[in-house]
This record gives sequence, structure tokens and C-alpha cells, in this order.
Amino acid sequence: MLDRATQHQLRELTPQVLGALVRRYGNFAACEDAVQEALIAAAAQWPDKGAPDNPRGWLIRVAARKLIDDVRSDVARKNREHLVVSAVSPEDQMALSAADAIPDHDDTLDLLFMCCHPSLTPPSAIALTLRAVGGLTTPEIAAAFLVPEATMGQRISRAKQTIADSGVAIERPSDDDRRTRLAAVMHTLYLIFNEGYTTSSGPALTRLDLAHEAIRLTRMLHRVAPDHAEVDGLLALMLLTDARREARTGSAGELVPLDEQDRTRWDAAQIAEGTALIAAAFPRGAVGPYQIQAAIAACHDEAATVDATDWAEIRSLYGLLLRIEDSPMVRLNHAVATAMVDGPAAGLSEVAPLAKDARLKDHHRLHAVRAHLHERAGDTAAAISGYAKAAELTSSIAERDYLLMRAARLR
Repeated sequence: MLDRATQHQLRELTPQVLGALVRRYGNFAACEDAVQEALIAAAAQWPDKGAPDNPRGWLIRVAARKLIDDVRSDVARKNREHLVVSAVSPEDQMALSAADAIPDHDDTLDLLFMCCHPSLTPPSAIALTLRAVGGLTTPEIAAAFLVPEATMGQRISRAKQTIADSGVAIERPSDDDRRTRLAAVMHTLYLIFNEGYTTSSGPALTRLDLAHEAIRLTRMLHRVAPDHAEVDGLLALMLLTDARREARTGSAGELVPLDEQDRTRWDAAQIAEGTALIAAAFPRGAVGPYQIQAAIAACHDEAATVDATDWAEIRSLYGLLLRIEDSPMVRLNHAVATAMVDGPAAGLSEVAPLAKDARLKDHHRLHAVRAHLHERAGDTAAAISGYAKAAELTSSIAERDYLLMRAARLR
């Protein structure tokens, strides 16, 4: 059994190893299968023999040998060599016997851009990248896109096949490729962070490995595109949101809502960095959705108390966001801000149409928001019913326990 530190190391190395192999051999599906075999071998061997001195090199060697074996087997059986971009030459086989067969640098950011392949639609590219780079499961990706799990599974499978059939090599992107694919890369990092900050399933409220990896990669992206205002906005949003992480859970790991958090536990350094980033980004041109969301996060972070929160400004910012990105979740957040400004009845009026939206009507957050607004309006029975329904729909144990606790308080 691998210890937690080694599990975290393997999760961090997986996209690096996959990126290195895809960059060299081109076939995404074959490389992904080979990396999974290498991870299985590591899980079987490292607990007894200990981790190697160069874990990345070890994983690359094992995965590359798996690729070579697959090519040999396929050539012998079917006389075809399309599992990798070209047949593996003797020189390649010799090179792969060394730990430094592929240069030792972090290929994760390159893999992000490579997965946003020109043959794919943006939603398919983002879904595939979440799987390959973020390590998210199909249910987690489906939750991020507000679609059924089966639909997302088919989308990911088709994406892999589309790349294989396209005839377009997967290779390190050019500067033009990076510019073309930047929006998809940013959205992928945004979704990885969101899943890390509030997990869609499981016992823990957060997955620090995902949240921290998203921030790390966004910092790398910021170095690559230092003058891009939306990259600034994305990094600012992550920092300003993650700054509240320590105060979001109690001693037993239970969820602590924003209005009950101890604000002295918020990370002042992250808030200062995020605020500076967004302040510098706004004057540089067109304002995008990440900058607006970062500004909303800054409104929360800069308020010394709950009562000092500028909800009117937050509502205005959500209104601006709706003009750019009209989604059911943005509408739901706008309704919450409206309730804080004009009262719960006004918020409930905005929420009502969302119950007819197929993407949101069975989402736990809709029912949780409606329950909260009913509670504020004094409709205890409706609040209890709403909290219970939201608890039934969520796959997050931490969120479920919180919702059931809110219902129990009102009985």
C-alpha cells in the first residue's frame, strides 16, 4: 500500500510522464494506457522495494517499454504500426533504456495545450484534458459540465478517437497554437481548481492536491503569458478564493459557510497578491469572466465583516458576468446577491425560472439556495424540505452533512 506522500507524488507525476510520452510518440490513447500500466507497476513494486531515485524516469521507462511491447505485438499479429506515430527504431529502444531518455522537465503545461487538439471542439478538448492532466474521474467531469455521467464518458471516448482519426500529430504547440488554445486551457485549469476547492463527491470538502496543482500550473501559464489580462484574472480568482480555504472547515472537517468563517484565518498574503493582480489586469483592455469573478472574490475578501460586504457591487458584477457568460450557475449566484440586497423574496423570484432549466433542476445547489432563501423569509417548512432535497442530491458527504444539519436546526 502506497503512503499518502507517494500517492500525491504519483498524481503529480502522471501528467508529466504522459506529456513526455505524447510529445515523443504522438498517440494519446496508447500513451495513456501505457502510463496507467506504469502506475500499476509502481503501486505493486514501490511499497516493497522503495521508490526509485528518479521516479519520473522510472515511470517513463516502464511506460515506454509498454508502448514498445504493444507495437511489437501489433506488428507481429496484424502487420500494422499505427499505435505510435512511427515504428520504434532500435535507437529509440536503446534510448529508452536510460532514465533520461526524455528530458527531465515538467511537461504538464505542454500537455494541457496538446490535449486542446485542433480536431476537437472546446468542450471535448476540455473534458479530455481534465481527465489526462487533472486526473478527474468521469463523474467529476460530468458534474463540472452539468451533464449525465454516461454522456461525458461518451464524449471523452469520442475525443480520443477523433484525435486518432484526424491524422494531425499531437506535438508541442507553437506560439500560434498556444494563442488559439489558451481559452480552453484556462477553462480547464478553472475547472480543476473548482473540483479541488469544493469536491463533487467523497468525504472531504476539498482536494488540496487538485487546488494547489491548478494554482501551480496557472502560475506557469502566467509566466508564459505575462501580459494576458484574463490569465491574470484566473490566477487572481484562484488566489482570492483559496485564501479562505483554512476557514472553510471546522475541527472535524465540517463545512463552515462564508458568513460564519473566522476571517482572521484567511491568508492575507494571497489576498494581497490576488488583489494586486486584478487591479493591474482591469486597465489593460477588454474585461473577461475570470477578471469579473476575481473582482467578486475580492469584494468578499476585502470585507472585514459579513455586514461590511458590498453586496450591491457583487450583484452588479454578476450582472456584468451574465452579459458575457449567461449560465444557470451565474444566474443562481446573481439571485443570491439580489436576495442580499433586496431581500429573500426578490431572490426567490429570480430563482424560480431556474427550476425549469434541465441543467440545474436536479442540482443540489439550486435546492440549497432556495432552502436558504426560504429560511431567511421565515418559511421553515419549505426550508427544511429544500435542505433535505439538496442533501439527497449531493454526492459530497461534507456538503450533505452540512445541509442535513441546517434542516435539523429548523425542526
